[in-house]
Amino acid sequence: MGAAATLILSYGSGLTYFQDSWELLMNRRDLTAEAVFAPHSEHIVVLPALIEIVSLRLFGMDSITPDLVVLVALLLGTAGCLFAYVRRRVGPWPALLMTTLLLFLGPAWQDLLWPFQIGFVGSCLCGLAALLVLESEDRRRDLIACILLASAMAFSSLGIPFVVAAAVQILLQRRRHGLRRLWVAAAPLVLYAAWYLGWGHTAPSQFSADNVLDSPRYLGEGFVASLDALLALGTIADEPVARSQWGLPLLVALLVLVAYGWARQRRLPEGLWPVLAAAVTFWLLAGFNEIPGREAYSSRYLYVGALFLILIAANLLQGVRFNRWGLLAAGALTAVVVGFNLVPLREGRDFFEGQTVLTRADLAAIEIAAPKVDPGFRLPPETAGTPFLNEIEAGEYLQAVEEYGSPAYSAAELAAAPEQGRVQADLVLANALPLNIETMAAPAAARARRCVEVPGGAGRGDEPLALAPGTTTIALGQGEPGKISLRRFAREQYPLVAETIAPASTTRLQIPPDRASQPWRLLVEAPQAATVCRV
Repeated sequence: MGAAATLILSYGSGLTYFQDSWELLMNRRDLTAEAVFAPHSEHIVVLPALIEIVSLRLFGMDSITPDLVVLVALLLGTAGCLFAYVRRRVGPWPALLMTTLLLFLGPAWQDLLWPFQIGFVGSCLCGLAALLVLESEDRRRDLIACILLASAMAFSSLGIPFVVAAAVQILLQRRRHGLRRLWVAAAPLVLYAAWYLGWGHTAPSQFSADNVLDSPRYLGEGFVASLDALLALGTIADEPVARSQWGLPLLVALLVLVAYGWARQRRLPEGLWPVLAAAVTFWLLAGFNEIPGREAYSSRYLYVGALFLILIAANLLQGVRFNRWGLLAAGALTAVVVGFNLVPLREGRDFFEGQTVLTRADLAAIEIAAPKVDPGFRLPPETAGTPFLNEIEAGEYLQAVEEYGSPAYSAAELAAAPEQGRVQADLVLANALPLNIETMAAPAAARARRCVEVPGGAGRGDEPLALAPGTTTIALGQGEPGKISLRRFAREQYPLVAETIAPASTTRLQIPPDRASQPWRLLVEAPQAATVCRV
């Protein structure tokens, strides 16, 4: 657990907020009923919203480290509960090995490195803890189990499968305790129903008859993808997972072993049914709402699927005793699997690192353009260079920065950022200020000063002109069409290009003032001479 925490915190260092995190930051900063109870993509996010509100007030918005620490704490708590659950069935050493596989589950890099996933991981922690409490069959602890299940539900809708597991577990214990304990599972469902009637029904739903009919296929794919991830049989370079050909045969072999064990003993371990019910519920509910981006092999689903597979395996192996050589072989295999699974974890980190560059650069551009930017300005993918910033609106973002600090590059940091980030910052600035370029078919009539003659022909590409805020005209002489290009923070390319400027025309370029001192750079390319003047 210490090694996993160190690795995750190291990989998460320097990253910033990503995709869904911005919905919480932009829309749920105030402690109101709407902020806490409003659904997010059909999910209940009561506890994640409260955690984000507290984190903002305590630590601000400069860094995701506080959120990452919370995620790591939940991951370690889940690992501790998993170890306790498996140890009860197969002993400490197999429990250690199985838990290690989950701690370093690289294909589930979204759950390990993205703090927004505290919703899923929190549900796993509270749900698994509730099952452990219920196993004690101590009715004095039923209230604790109920609170844990309600907490699992408040983290995300992933709490539903754990409530189903708890109900199955209580039903299996009915001969010893009756059915009066069903309130433990019923109370969280009542709370969820109240939330759904009040807020949850307002969320757009992807539920459809086609998805329901297709859900058995989704269920099988979910188990296969999770098995691939758990045994390092598939890798993830980005999205989606590169699936191996081994998952399905291994799953069939597992089902054959289950059938064989049942045929020999005419019964399966009692603890198998709750976790199997939870796994089936999870994959079927996910399948009912499948859309592009929610495939069964998506990275954020693999952590949950792998957890359920380990719980199922622990129950199937219950009572099996492993000798020293078997444990040594299993330990060596675990080390190999973890080593392979560190590769997609690193690739996931690289993906988030690339998104961090774009995010911090795009937001820096909005802050630089703050005096002029329209409060309703947004970041479409073609401008931002990424599709994951659509939740950000300039006015809301600048207000959040004023209250809680900025996750963006400063102007100096932007000037030293990777080229891709500088290019996108120039594009965002040009649209946020905005720059205005207008070409007229006649020479400019306005009075000009500080004119510069730009000779025509090749060889001018390394001599751009520095432009200050204000109006500049570019008068192109008779001859062939020309081209003007602009950059500011970019150094290796010109993100803004106006092609085919007509000969014998004047182009008026208006640059509004902003918060950065760096000048824009203008490049004029044409066979004939041009005159550049400050109006």
